Amino acid sequence: MDLKNHVRQIPDFPKPGINFFDISTLIGHPEAWRVTVERTTALLQEWKPDVLAAIDARGFLVAAPVAIPLNCSVIMIRKSGKLPGKVKSHKYGLEYGTDVIEMQDDAVKQGQRVVIVDDLLATGGTLMAAANLIRSSGGNIVGAVALIELSFLKGRAKLDMPFKALLEYDSE
Repeated sequence: MDLKNHVRQIPDFPKPGINFFDISTLIGHPEAWRVTVERTTALLQEWKPDVLAAIDARGFLVAAPVAIPLNCSVIMIRKSGKLPGKVKSHKYGLEYGTDVIEMQDDAVKQGQRVVIVDDLLATGGTLMAAANLIRSSGGNIVGAVALIELSFLKGRAKLDMPFKALLEYDSE
């Protein structure tokens, strides 16, 4: 099954000049979503994760069903102010300005094998910010995965961990 047939591209969203890769059409197709979960699970098995660190918000959709066959837990990496209790924060640069992501202070234990999960890798900034948060808690990042890699943005080159993507787009 060609999963790219189930990813809708929306030009000029959320602002002019951006081509948005929408996975709502992928998760809305039961067979395509099942295949997506199975293939993503297969990509991660060799890393033997203890924890999947899901990036807000579409990373949650990917990590939750994949964690079940991998028999691992899921933690949430969220935008600032979205998690209850004591949190760790990391501020990072964006193309225009800065952003902050957080995880609960006790989410990752020292030495746990962590795979970071997101729906899309673009420039790599958010994924590396998540990696910094996880490492600050003693987590051992064994890899990262995204459903979609926009390889023309060269985000993979900024990563300092193994990375895999289910689908690759090499042009806008």
